[in-house]
Amino acid sequence: MVGPGTRMSAREEMLSAIRRANASATDTPVPRDYERRSPHSPSELLDLLTDRLVDYKATVVRVPLSELPTALADAVAPYSPVLVPPDQPWDLDATPDSPALGPHDLDGFAAVVTGCAVACAETGTIALDGGPAQGRRAITLVPDVHVCVVHGSQVVGSVPEMIAALTPTRPITFVSGPSATSDIELQRVEGVHGPRTLIVVLACEWQ
Repeated sequence: MVGPGTRMSAREEMLSAIRRANASATDTPVPRDYERRSPHSPSELLDLLTDRLVDYKATVVRVPLSELPTALADAVAPYSPVLVPPDQPWDLDATPDSPALGPHDLDGFAAVVTGCAVACAETGTIALDGGPAQGRRAITLVPDVHVCVVHGSQVVGSVPEMIAALTPTRPITFVSGPSATSDIELQRVEGVHGPRTLIVVLACEWQ
């Protein structure tokens, strides 16, 4: 506490200002009248998601649910070895992930196959949260190719819908196309912070 006639330091002035602001703060209602649900039909959502992902330079393979095994096998055929989450539901010639595999070990895999938690059509964003068939975050960041299975039932229209489908305490990763960055001259370089190639196998009961 600073007594009368004593000059406060910059730190004390800042803390005092924060205390005054907190003392006078009141709860302000947050406006939530923005659009929460996309007006698009299920088939339109698939078209929109496909368009956005392709625009981000991802490869999209759309197949009926019954053809998912074949499409997935074709997608990983050019790559070896392939890594999958330990609880993966697909019949693939691949290595299940293990906590014993470190970054150097993961770098030895040509591709990884995972599922996802939800996908947002309007932004072309796929969200992973470490749930079923997704594995730990590291396996989707180190291998050069990420093959991601998205079911039609996992596709929502808007960002609020996507966020509502996620649990904020889980390790969420948002993927919008291959990892890429640009320098000051706008020269695009892919694969800097994650997979250089993103292949999305979009499977659903309708087309």
